[in-house]
Amino acid sequence: MQTQTFCASTQHGDWLGTSAADGAAIRKWVEDQGLVNEGEFVLGLEMCSGESHGVHKDPVNLNILLAQPGDHDNIKLMLDATKGPVLVRRVSVELSLLEFFGLFKRFSIKLSSHGMLGERQYTFLDY
Repeated sequence: MQTQTFCASTQHGDWLGTSAADGAAIRKWVEDQGLVNEGEFVLGLEMCSGESHGVHKDPVNLNILLAQPGDHDNIKLMLDATKGPVLVRRVSVELSLLEFFGLFKRFSIKLSSHGMLGERQYTFLDY
């Protein structure tokens, strides 16, 4: 059993930022793959790609974090009441980058050099 912090990281952390996504088919895909047990909730996802050196190579690794009791409201109550580590079951699968992005309606990633923008406002000029 390992404890980790739910925060994206890489070996050198040259680019840091945030991401957001609108779910589309995640729960159904996890169920169709036979990865979720009765009473489990898909609480988190961790996607990692390996060293690509300028040319992406599939597959990517997807860790699916599953928690009980298996619905949004009960998980939220549990998280609000617990300050320590949350117990999850982690399932790892490989899939193509296209398959990964296909699990979402929309996906946004924002990165800045060493996290320097860190949720700051910025003004830009379009050319």
